[in-house]
Amino acid sequence: MTWNGKLVKVDDCRWEIPKGHIDGMFTNGIVYADDSTIAQTKEDNALQQVANVACLPGIVGSSMAMPDIHWGYGFPIGGVAAVDGNSGSISPGGIGFDINCGVRLVRTDLREEDVAPVIGRLVDELYKEVPSGLGSKGSLRMNEKELSDVLNNGSKWAVENGYGWENDLQATEELGHMTEASDGLISDKARKRGIPQLGSLGSGNHFLEVDVVDEVFDESVAKKFGLQKGTVTVTVHCGSRGCGHQIATDHLQIMEKYVRDHRISIPDRQLACAPLDSKEGETYFKAMSCGANYAWANRQMITHWIRGSFEKVMNDSAENMGMDVVYDVSHNIAKKERHEVDGKNVDVLVHRKGATRAFPSGRSELPMMYRDVGQPVIIPGDMSAGTYVLVGRQGALKDSFGSTCHGAGRRMSRKGAAHDLQASDVREEMRSHKIYLRCGSDEGLLEEAPQAYKNVSQVVEVVCNAGLTGKVVKLRPIGVVKG
Repeated sequence: MTWNGKLVKVDDCRWEIPKGHIDGMFTNGIVYADDSTIAQTKEDNALQQVANVACLPGIVGSSMAMPDIHWGYGFPIGGVAAVDGNSGSISPGGIGFDINCGVRLVRTDLREEDVAPVIGRLVDELYKEVPSGLGSKGSLRMNEKELSDVLNNGSKWAVENGYGWENDLQATEELGHMTEASDGLISDKARKRGIPQLGSLGSGNHFLEVDVVDEVFDESVAKKFGLQKGTVTVTVHCGSRGCGHQIATDHLQIMEKYVRDHRISIPDRQLACAPLDSKEGETYFKAMSCGANYAWANRQMITHWIRGSFEKVMNDSAENMGMDVVYDVSHNIAKKERHEVDGKNVDVLVHRKGATRAFPSGRSELPMMYRDVGQPVIIPGDMSAGTYVLVGRQGALKDSFGSTCHGAGRRMSRKGAAHDLQASDVREEMRSHKIYLRCGSDEGLLEEAPQAYKNVSQVVEVVCNAGLTGKVVKLRPIGVVKG
């Protein structure tokens, strides 16, 4: 369904959906796109969801969407919305079912010529060590107490139990641990789904990618991030697996009842919400924090298996190979932050649904090692295009509550891609790019085919030209494991 509503060009990178487009809008909508991408942005009517989000009780600032916008549950994927930090509404649709789906980047001192001759062996080892695919289970066998520790402590639990290094935590958003988490709020069903899956990639658009630093746009910031042209990196994209999905499902039902009981007017039932200062809102935030912690622990466990795979194939220690985490960013989460609104510094809750935090230099939330340059921002493209590493800029604080895009964004539905494309053609395309691929099924491969995604370079140009982020390096894939 194509968007036919009013859309006013603000500047070369922004378009406005005026307040009043639909009844109940408390604010306007702002969509980040340029002249070359706006037509594609209109294609799936996700812009209607931007307008719907503007009706969220307690919203402050604009309802926003990044250039990788596409249709989602309630919020568009690529959506950003801040609400009053005390009485504003929290909405599970503004976070998504895969709570704290995010991206982690691991650097190495290895060069392409070291890894290229063994890339097949390396990817095969990663495919073996990191379970992927629908319903995949991790190799770790946890008990109930260990799961509680994971839900409450996130990456900290993993590192304390030997699955990583202390400095991994410093390179993780929130140090890999949201302190508001309370595992007693997690249902038995969510716990049962979470116990077997820690340390697994899952399915859908999740992946492991062995990359080479191919282009450097900002030498000084790249050096600060430990990235040098020609060196090898590993990108991890995954989230909270079935545990997070069940947490979202459980609390959507609670929120839907709250909306009915309190006769809250919203244009879409998928925007079910409750005030932060209500029992329902507070409970969901604490449960979401558990899901976020699970996801950080999951990526931490996967980092441990990645290091082990490199050690086995390269016959060297991870320490000697310089396998440090550059950064780990979430792009499906709600965060309590302090931002300037109408000239005043206020407490807000920022929903980022398919959007990444992009704080500039100086923010206290950043680790000391990056506080003078800004936050690393990791933006994957399709599996043939690679990944951009960006850095947060002041424009993000000024205009988007410190937020930017999260990836290329889909341009074809999974069903459409599976119907229209051929697996053999996708595999041949990957071979033509000299990328070694491991994927569990043809169906999964088709759903995540390069043709199913927007051009990540165009998306990145929009957010950089808008002043939200700056380009640091571009990574080129040489090996891919798809979930």
